[in-house]
Amino acid sequence: VRFVESGGGLVQPGGSLRLSCAASGMIFSIFAMGWYRQAPGKQRELVARITSGGSTTYAGSVKGRFTISRDNAENTVYLRMNSLKPEDTAVYYCKRSDYDGDNWGQGTQVTVPS
Repeated sequence: VRFVESGGGLVQPGGSLRLSCAASGMIFSIFAMGWYRQAPGKQRELVARITSGGSTTYAGSVKGRFTISRDNAENTVYLRMNSLKPEDTAVYYCKRSDYDGDNWGQGTQVTVPS
């Protein structure tokens, strides 16, 4: 199983980005997927989750600003991030949210300067 994240970058406060995560080596459509982030000096946290049926949940810090979605035909999960803040600066990762055995991908860096 492999996850390849992309779409990060440097964006000014208030800006937007869309992250993509391409999954391979698994039957993508049957698994819930999560987007996670790890800021410098902090633990990795789950910021958004989408079930196989498309139900979504969000961390309080991103609710109303981030939107997770999936394309099962493309084996890809997305994270649309709006109204970005400096505290959103982190490396963002994706994996199956309900499975502990996955290896983490390389992540994609999002930087929002203060």
